[in-house]
This record gives sequence, C-alpha cells and structure tokens, in this order.
Amino acid sequence: MRAVVINCTLKRSPATSNTHALASVVEEALRAKGVTVETVRAVDLDIPPGVETDLGDGDPWPAVHKSLLESEILILASPTWAGQPSSIAQRVIERMDAMLSETDDAGRPVAFNRVAGVIVTGNEDGAHHVINNLSGALNEFGYTIPGQAWTYWNRGPGPGPTYLESEEGKDWSHSTGRAMASNLVAAATALAANPIPAPPS
Repeated sequence: MRAVVINCTLKRSPATSNTHALASVVEEALRAKGVTVETVRAVDLDIPPGVETDLGDGDPWPAVHKSLLESEILILASPTWAGQPSSIAQRVIERMDAMLSETDDAGRPVAFNRVAGVIVTGNEDGAHHVINNLSGALNEFGYTIPGQAWTYWNRGPGPGPTYLESEEGKDWSHSTGRAMASNLVAAATALAANPIPAPPS
C-alpha cells in the first residue's frame, strides 16, 4: 500500500515546518503498518494556477498527479492562516479538480477506491473549518473519507507559540494522528477487497 502526504506549508525547504512535524507522526504510524509513504512539499514545486492536470511548459503537477494515481491513501496537511487553509492547499485542490473528469479503465472516477485524510496545524483557531473544507473537496473528487481521518494541533485563541514551540496538546494530536493512520489503512484495505463500482449510466 502507498500513501502520498502533500504538505501545504508556506515555507520552502529547508525551512522548519510545523505542519511537517505533525505530519511526521502520521507518516510514522503508516510506515509501521507497512505503508510506503511519499512526501511532497508543494510550495517547493511552484505549481502554477489552473484546473487541468497538465498545463505544459515545465508544469510540475503531472508528477504529483501520477503519485496520486499510484497511491491508495492521500493526506493533505495544511497550516491555518486567518482561519482558512493555506493558499498552497487551495492551489493543490484547484489542480486536483481535473480529476473530476478523469476515469479509469472500468469507467470509475480515478479517485474512487482511494482514501484521504487531513492534518492541520496553527497557533490560532480554525482547524475544524480547514478539515471540513479540505475533506469536502476531496470527497467531491471521489475520495472516501473514513471516520476520524484527521488530526490537528492549534494552541487556541490569541497569539502564542507554534506546534514546535509548545508541548500543549501534543499527546492528543499524536494519538489522534495514529488513529487516523489506522483508520485510513483499514478503509483502503476494505476498498481493495470490495471496490466501489463505476457509477450507473
């Protein structure tokens, strides 16, 4: 089984990413279950805006799209800014929109029989909004979203330390992340055994 984790931090490599730090907990839990995990820091790729799979002229998105089609699990990880997903997360969602019109050899949307989850960080409120926003888009594309396929960390109202600067709430975020990984693998395994059929014509 394969998973792709797309980190939608605004920080280019090699800058330290709070979002990557929490995502690493989920990645470790997936690897412990035998899942091969690929990580993508989307901001490093300079993904151009658009709603097509391939915009040509050096567009890096087709390689990410290929990884999505080679994986049973997708995780979007985003920081929270002004209570919203990052602009990079929105860019990724916009590029994934092309999957709505792509089908496999059986006539199914290419995201069918794949599962997805969401990771959110931020030293402000808004995590539930970001989870719902991104999960809703992924479900629209055809991904199955299992129960509790998310984890998050935020300090709460007002300014304060970041995920890497605080121990507050980390135990909960980590245990929730491990449960997330378990649920994603269980749902992906179930879909592999009993695939969703092509929509009726």
